[in-house]
Amino acid sequence: MKKLIALFTVFTIMAFGMTNVTFAAGQKKKAATTETTQVTEETPAADTVAAPQVESAEMASNEDNNTTADTGLHTTLKNKFAEGGPLWMTAVLICLILGLAFAIERIFYLNLSSVNSGKLLNKIESALDEGGIEKAKEVCKNVHGPLAGVFYQGLTRYDEGLESVEKSVISYGGVEMGRLEKNLSWLGLFMALSTQLGFMGTVIGMVQAFDNIEKQGDISPTVVAGGMKVALLTTVFGLITAVILQIFYNYILSKIDSIVNDMENATIEFMDILVKKSK
Repeated sequence: MKKLIALFTVFTIMAFGMTNVTFAAGQKKKAATTETTQVTEETPAADTVAAPQVESAEMASNEDNNTTADTGLHTTLKNKFAEGGPLWMTAVLICLILGLAFAIERIFYLNLSSVNSGKLLNKIESALDEGGIEKAKEVCKNVHGPLAGVFYQGLTRYDEGLESVEKSVISYGGVEMGRLEKNLSWLGLFMALSTQLGFMGTVIGMVQAFDNIEKQGDISPTVVAGGMKVALLTTVFGLITAVILQIFYNYILSKIDSIVNDMENATIEFMDILVKKSK
């Protein structure tokens, strides 16, 4: 799972870098188109034949501008990210990348930990009837997931009595629950940090705005706009990151609760099977 987190982080950083390169190329293309349009407009017409050519150039320029304006949310987010300032926006982006890496790692782990408890119990019961405890242990070894591990630990204590089996199942069940919640605190940390960094960028942006007012001695919109824009953009991206990570966090919690409840119910049925076997 650690390799998965590292690969996801590297992939996200590379994708973000390629996005910035594409955005820069688009900006250069837009600037070149604007310059061409201005030169065309400033050049006087030599004769009446040149007028349609100028009109065609203006139409092409308008189409390019419309295409740039209609590129959608992706380009808008990149543009606003660049305007928000590299320091705070990069910190928020790092929180998003690392938070998503931990979230995806947990989702993979929890999906692999989910098993059909009813089918597993039927296999264990059949194995106990056919080959006894050793056969049931083999069944648990061949099944991946925390539930099979809990059952295996209980079966190893069968010779010591059902009370020892119950204690072993409860103890090892607590260990498996801890494994299910592993790295969840990191996800909560990055979720909280993204919001705090956004608000910190807001406060610093407002301080910069007031500094500009003090230097200029004027409270004009032009003087205030720069700092306030950085302040608002860092808040927006910090909140967006927190919302995304919160959705993953709640999904993971619900998945863990589902697995734990299934483990508890299956453990009760497992003990009932062993009680019947011991009679």
